[in-house]
Amino acid sequence: MAIADITIIPIGTETPSVSAYVAEIQKVLQQNKDKVNYQLTPMSTLIEGELPDLFDVIQQLHEVPFSSGIQRVATNIRIDDRRDKKSTMAGKLQAVEAQMNKE
Repeated sequence: MAIADITIIPIGTETPSVSAYVAEIQKVLQQNKDKVNYQLTPMSTLIEGELPDLFDVIQQLHEVPFSSGIQRVATNIRIDDRRDKKSTMAGKLQAVEAQMNKE
């Protein structure tokens, strides 16, 4: 299982707001909820799943602004692919919280 942090930046929008594009991206994620788990954050979207599924979904997400008429899109992807044990978004948070609660 891998975790990806994705930021999709439509370039050349009519206004500074990109929330409409983010909403469309979230709709695509909802359609792929059988492949990946996801979490919207104020600055990016986190998705987790098997690596081939992540790449497939990331490509779909990258296409969203193009389908709305945008001519240029920059997508930043950061992937955490741990192979020694299962890693999830929730598990990573729990590990940090456990460290914070140590006396």
